[in-house]
Amino acid sequence: MTDTSNYISPLIRLNPADNVAVAREQIDPALMSDVEGLRPLAKIPRGHKIALSAIARGEAVTKYGQTIGFASDDIAAGAHVHSHNLAVGEFTRDYAVGVDAVAPDMIPEAERATFMGYARPDGRIGTRNYIAIISSVNCSATVSKAVAQHFSAPGVMDRYPGVDGVIALTHGGGCAFNTKAEGYSYLARTMAGYAMHPNVGGVLMIGLGCETNQIPMLLKREGLGESERLRTMTIQQVGGTRRTIEAGIRAVEEMMPDVGAICRTRLPVSGLSLALECGGSDGYSGISANPGLGYAADLLVRHGGTVILSETPEIYGAEHLLTRRAASPAVAEKLLERIEWWRRYTARNDAEMDNNPSHGNKQGGLTTILEKSLGAVAKGGMSRLNAVYEYAEKVTEPGLVFMDTPGYDPVAVTGQVAGGANLVAFTTGRGSVSGFKPAPTLKLATNSEMFRHMDEDMDIDCGTVVTGTETIEALGHRIFDLMIATASGQPTCSEELGYGDNEFVPWQVGAIM
Repeated sequence: MTDTSNYISPLIRLNPADNVAVAREQIDPALMSDVEGLRPLAKIPRGHKIALSAIARGEAVTKYGQTIGFASDDIAAGAHVHSHNLAVGEFTRDYAVGVDAVAPDMIPEAERATFMGYARPDGRIGTRNYIAIISSVNCSATVSKAVAQHFSAPGVMDRYPGVDGVIALTHGGGCAFNTKAEGYSYLARTMAGYAMHPNVGGVLMIGLGCETNQIPMLLKREGLGESERLRTMTIQQVGGTRRTIEAGIRAVEEMMPDVGAICRTRLPVSGLSLALECGGSDGYSGISANPGLGYAADLLVRHGGTVILSETPEIYGAEHLLTRRAASPAVAEKLLERIEWWRRYTARNDAEMDNNPSHGNKQGGLTTILEKSLGAVAKGGMSRLNAVYEYAEKVTEPGLVFMDTPGYDPVAVTGQVAGGANLVAFTTGRGSVSGFKPAPTLKLATNSEMFRHMDEDMDIDCGTVVTGTETIEALGHRIFDLMIATASGQPTCSEELGYGDNEFVPWQVGAIM
């Protein structure tokens, strides 16, 4: 008699209502004539979909118990389901506002987890302690980078214990735009959000002097003022490139003692604000890393923390799952308004929402934006959706919230960090590499093969769920524990590799004049 106690099906069926399943490993009809009672009709790459039954042309294709598109041709049972026979189409979604909005089962305060973080004088809580050089305009980017690079030379930071480093936050905009338009609002909010970020102990803003994005105007608009921890200068005022670099270095050196004097203390995990992000997703993203992160996100909410879901184009087709969890009709309406903004925006630019997924997503098994979104939204767990924020707005509501951002990873996370995220969890199936200083970034691999291949870049292997060796719940607890260790100072892979100096990318919207 064959022992089947450790048998793991080669197919992953995510919902009894699904008419497709995901191949756990590659299925080759030359080697396997029968798979769970199906005769495979073609080679099914790992992470890709196989039809569990015949699907007629025009019929809905279902995964996660949800519509991921419609058959663009007749699909036989056992056939490979992908771009050649699956396409997006319009269909009605049941938004059912608030029907699944349940208050989280909060953990009693005396039993909540803690971490070793930085308590700022104004009540903000940080996980790192940086000094940031922020350029107001592209023209001051070179000088800003030169100031930061001075402190990256071997041995320099040894003189300043307690400071994690000096980072240059530079960008390609800041001039030739309308200061009354939303593009300026986004840039101003982003710069202010980083200047007041809990992971930043001191700030030096450097401008050219004649740019549209005037530093005094920005500070006034955002309710900020110069101080010992927030200093400003312009290249034209100081007297050119070399003099400004020298003046910038002196200003940072003067800030070092006060910034380095702050020490880590034991603080409640409710002080954590977690940015949820996915990039280079594959067919396993919605099966392993995203739901595992979602479980950890729910744990953080139960401990009083904040979780920020974003990437509006990548919840399209799954937005009804969020409106059903909306804390109020106003929250649901704001989310749907942002979805509609993106529909109009893509139409004006001769694009479609289904231009996403990317080439790499499709190679990894994702076919439509609907499928990608259903997997992506799993990062938000099952918590009630408490608020919806515009890009780079300061997040003040605890629990699960949503921020309107593009799907492009650097732009999306820049907005989340500007909103106050002091920790980033980034899931990837293809192997994204990046970091988002000043917030430490954890990389969660959706499959074990990629984790082993890129082990120096990945912090946690979530492929254990795919192989059946770990449950979503166990993975979620493992992610949560790693989040606490990281927030307490344990370096991430991206920090060890020096990532985070090039990922500050504010969202540029509007005409450049």
